[in-house]
Amino acid sequence: MTTRETDDERVPARFGGGRRLAETERLTYALLPSPVGVLTLAASATGLRYILWENDELTRVPDGADVVDAESHPILAIAARQLTEYFAGERTEFDVPLEPHGTEFQLAAWQALRTIPYGETVSYGEQARRLGDVNKSRAVGAANGRNPLSIIVPCHRVVGSDGSLTGFGGGIEAKAWLLAHESNSPTLW
Repeated sequence: MTTRETDDERVPARFGGGRRLAETERLTYALLPSPVGVLTLAASATGLRYILWENDELTRVPDGADVVDAESHPILAIAARQLTEYFAGERTEFDVPLEPHGTEFQLAAWQALRTIPYGETVSYGEQARRLGDVNKSRAVGAANGRNPLSIIVPCHRVVGSDGSLTGFGGGIEAKAWLLAHESNSPTLW
C-alpha cells in the first residue's frame, strides 16, 4: 500500500476539494495496486469511506472531502490487508469498518449488495425485489452506480436480467475479472 502526500495534484480534484471538514471527518487515503488496477482507499478515523477506481468520476465523491496523508492508518491497513487476501483467493467476506454516505435508498441498496454470497450473482430486478419493489430495478442500478465501496460492497455481483454484464465503476473488464476470480473460472465471463 502506498500513501500519497496532499500536494499530489490529482487528489484535490478526485476528492472534490472545497470546504474543510471537521477533524473527525478528515479522510486519509492510500493507493493499493491490485489485479484490476490501482485502487484508492479513503477512510475517516472510524471507517472506510471509498474504494475508488483509476477511472472514477468526480460525481462518485461528495464535494468537501479533505484528504490528509498518513504513514499508518488502522482502517486503511485493515482494508488493504483484506483486499489483498481477497485478490489472492484467501478471503470471501470482509469485516473492515465501513462508513458509506448516501441517501436512505442508496444505503438500503448497498446493504442488499452485502447479502449476495461470494461467487454468486443476482439481477437488478432481483435486487429490487429484495428491497421490496420489483419496479425499482433502474433505481437500484443508479444506486449501485454510486456505491462508494466497490468490491467490499459487491456491486459487481449484479448483472442484467439475461446474465449480461452491465455498468460498473471500474469498467466491464474489471467486473468480468472479479466475477471470474470469484467463480475460479477465468473464462466464465
